[in-house]
Amino acid sequence: MAIDLADYERKAREAVQAFWGNREKARQKQIESGKADQGERAGVTAGKNMDGFIALVIDIVRANGLDHADIHQKRRVLTLPGYFRPTKLWDLLVINEGRLIAALEFKSQVGPSFGNNFNNRSEEAIGTAHDLWTAYREGAFGEQTRPFVGWLMLLEDAPASRAPVRDSSPHFPVFKEFQGASYAERYNILCRKLVQEQLYTTASILTSPRSASADGSYSEMSDMTGLRTFVTELAGHVAAEAARS
Repeated sequence: MAIDLADYERKAREAVQAFWGNREKARQKQIESGKADQGERAGVTAGKNMDGFIALVIDIVRANGLDHADIHQKRRVLTLPGYFRPTKLWDLLVINEGRLIAALEFKSQVGPSFGNNFNNRSEEAIGTAHDLWTAYREGAFGEQTRPFVGWLMLLEDAPASRAPVRDSSPHFPVFKEFQGASYAERYNILCRKLVQEQLYTTASILTSPRSASADGSYSEMSDMTGLRTFVTELAGHVAAEAARS
């Protein structure tokens, strides 16, 4: 079964370039209005900074046989039922003939508060997946094959995200892989474990410096958590669904 990766590398660079460009535009707009938020919020309160990655996923879905699937991007149609809570709002949903094909989350983090944000993102990612799969087990989506569930993080490549981090755990030691690991490395470990524990079909971490507003450059931490694995798994899942339709 041939799959189409939709020229993902070029589109990813464009998505990264747009991410940084949109943040700067939002910040400048708030400064000009005289109502700028403090710190990094000025770059995010305009929202939609990860739209380039959403567009890439849509291209992959269309290119692999589900050109007529319903792809939902608007807030009012992005909720799915949960098990521990009534609903969860996702970033992108793909539904074909009443079946949930894919549910995806697109996250980003820039400095300086890498520590608190890492913990919040981790708890959110784990809880979201556990809630979805429990709802799936209990028949929330009807009788269907397992959907593709994806999580993608774009992290600022900066000295603070690359530096070793010390943890305080006075009663029991933290797992060895976390000892002295930077926040970038911790995201890589998180993504790897999210997949190993079958919480996500695939989870990816990309790092990118602010200077990427000029060229869209980004880096990957490993093959398992890289973008090629993400898009390949998605394309294969979509192509298999298209073959069943």
